[in-house]
Amino acid sequence: MMNAFWWGHGGSSNKGLNWLSWEKLSVQKNDGGMGFKVFAAFNVAMLGKQGWQLQTNTESLVSRIFKARYYPNSTYLEAKLGHNPSFVWRSILSAKVMVREGARWKIGTGFNIPIISEPRIGSGSSIPPVGDDMVALQAFSVGHLIDQEAKVWNEPLIRQLFADDTAKDILNTPLHHQVQMDKMIWKAEKNGCYSLRSAYRTCIEDVINNDHLRRPGYWSGIWRLKVPPKV
Repeated sequence: MMNAFWWGHGGSSNKGLNWLSWEKLSVQKNDGGMGFKVFAAFNVAMLGKQGWQLQTNTESLVSRIFKARYYPNSTYLEAKLGHNPSFVWRSILSAKVMVREGARWKIGTGFNIPIISEPRIGSGSSIPPVGDDMVALQAFSVGHLIDQEAKVWNEPLIRQLFADDTAKDILNTPLHHQVQMDKMIWKAEKNGCYSLRSAYRTCIEDVINNDHLRRPGYWSGIWRLKVPPKV
């Protein structure tokens, strides 16, 4: 339907317009495109909203049903497809990569956050379980790296356990006294709440990565020019 609207239905009476490919037109206006939606990415963003609810609103009836059926001993972000999955679960799980990319832990005590493979460092990156030393840390939580009384990182311990770059990222992750409980937040929004708009942007920029389609230029100024839309 969208193609028919922009490109025309064909025939002698309606030849349509000579546009570029949908892939190029779907780039944001500020990057040289027309801002058309990538429907696959937008669908993932909508599915991600359901996955985010399963991850953060664990006491809801739907979350409890899915957890009991598909991931009784883990969380949504750790869940596997499982045996004989429903179409709904298969669809929601397909957005897990995007949800993980946009998630970050706000650290309270840290005892509910595993050290390995959880999105918590700086902007939300995680420490992969690579190497025997990192695998051994899977049994410990972030709380073991924090001086709980002073609410500061245990710098000597962190520098002893991790490589310099990783240790620097951990030590640069802020700890706030007013945050008492560990909570997963959506890092693309200031209020920490999931939104379709920022999720779509995360999917396009971080998961799909359309950097090769972006074109430098003063596009914002061009779009503000007072000329006929046809031009």
